[in-house]
Amino acid sequence: MNRLPILGGVFIVIAFLAASSIYIVDEREKALVLQFGQVKAVKEDPGMAFKIPFIQEVVRYDDRILSLDTQPLEVTPLDDRRLVVDAFARYRVTDAEQFRRAVGTGGIASAESRLERILNASLREVLGSVTSNDILSEDRILLMNRIRDAAILESDNLGIEVVDVRIKRADLPAQNLEATFARMRAEREREAADERARGNEAAQKVRAQADRTAVELVSEAQRDSDIIRGEADGERNAIFAEAFSRDPEFFAFYRSLAAYEVSLQGDNSTLVLSPDSEFFDYLKTDGAE
Repeated sequence: MNRLPILGGVFIVIAFLAASSIYIVDEREKALVLQFGQVKAVKEDPGMAFKIPFIQEVVRYDDRILSLDTQPLEVTPLDDRRLVVDAFARYRVTDAEQFRRAVGTGGIASAESRLERILNASLREVLGSVTSNDILSEDRILLMNRIRDAAILESDNLGIEVVDVRIKRADLPAQNLEATFARMRAEREREAADERARGNEAAQKVRAQADRTAVELVSEAQRDSDIIRGEADGERNAIFAEAFSRDPEFFAFYRSLAAYEVSLQGDNSTLVLSPDSEFFDYLKTDGAE
C-alpha cells in the first residue's frame, strides 16, 4: 500500500519530464534549441521534436513576412528642398541561427531597430542623390527599388531578407510650407506678368497691323475715288464742250441760269452790280444778239 503514492509520484515526474522534452513547431515559425545560450539545433519544418529538459530551451521566431514602419525622416535632395519621408519595409527571418547570433536575446525588437537604421541610411543616400521632383514623380518606384537593394546588402548579416521597401509619403516640413507657398505664388505671379506682357505685345502688333491695313484701305479708296471723280469731271467737261460746240448761245444761257441759282438763294439775295453788268443780260432782254 505504501508503494502507490511513490509510483504515482514517479509517474507524475516521468510525465513532466516527457512533456518538458517535447516541443511542437508551427508552420508559421522557426525554432532554435539552445543549450546554455549556444545553438544546438535548428527546427524549420513544422511538427514535433525533442530536447533535453531543463538544460535546453526553445526560442521561436516568426517565419512570416513582417512589416516595419519607420519613423518620419527628413532628407535633403539635390535641389536643397527638404522633405519629410515616411517609409515602411517588408522583411522575413531567413536564417534563424544567424539571426540569433546577430541580435542575441533582443529578438525581433532588436532586429527591427537595426533594420530601421539601415533603411534610414539607405533613404538618405538614395534620395539625397536626386531632386525632389524625382522623388515626387513616377521615378519613385525606381528609387524604392534602389533603397531596397541597398538595404538587402546591409542587412544580409542579420539573417533576414528585405522583401520590399515603400515610401508612404514625402511632404515638406511644416516650417517650410509657408516659404514654399510664397515662392510658388511669386513664380506664378511672374509667369502671369510674363503672359500679360506677351499678350500686350501681341495686342500692339495686332493694333498696329489693323491701323496699317486701315490706312492702306483708306488710301486705296481715296485713290480710287479721285480717279473716278477725275474721270467723271473729264466726261462732264467733254459733255459741256460738245454742248458748247453745238449751240454756244444755249450753253451761255444755261451757264447764266446756273449762276443765278447759286447766287440768288437763302436770305442773301442782294447784289451790288454796275448798270452795264452782263450778269443779268438774260433777265433784261429776250436774249442776246
